[in-house]
Amino acid sequence: MRVAIGRLPHGEGLPLPSYASAGAAGLDLVAALAPGQKLVLEPGARDLVPTGLVMRLPGGFEAQVRPRSGLALEHGVSVLNSPGTIDCDYRGEVKVLLVNFGAHPFEIVRGMRIAQLVIAPHARVELVEAGKDLDATLRGSGGFGSTGTGGDPGP
Repeated sequence: MRVAIGRLPHGEGLPLPSYASAGAAGLDLVAALAPGQKLVLEPGARDLVPTGLVMRLPGGFEAQVRPRSGLALEHGVSVLNSPGTIDCDYRGEVKVLLVNFGAHPFEIVRGMRIAQLVIAPHARVELVEAGKDLDATLRGSGGFGSTGTGGDPGP
């Protein structure tokens, strides 16, 4: 599948999103800060980081902005609204809402890989009101934690 992508002036000279390996599901997004500019995320802070990109997704598809596992593990930096959804009719700049859950300031510079972009199909549905009495299931209304963790309870 081909996806049309465009560069904004502040994204010139940066690599287009690409897959880091043959089996990767996500394309790497990079920060399109001005040359020499640094964005410092203090612990607990969040900021929108520009990518310098716009795109045109085909109907029936969305782009999901997801965290990079290395940034989360090593620095506590994640995508706050993960996954962030980019709809097929959005034509503005792709930006990444990063948050620093870590204990130390985190510095972002131009060209740094900051997130992943996964292109995925989605379904549109028609909701039909059925009242509160739906088909019964074994799980019923059990919610958070109701199915347990399945771990070994030990001796």
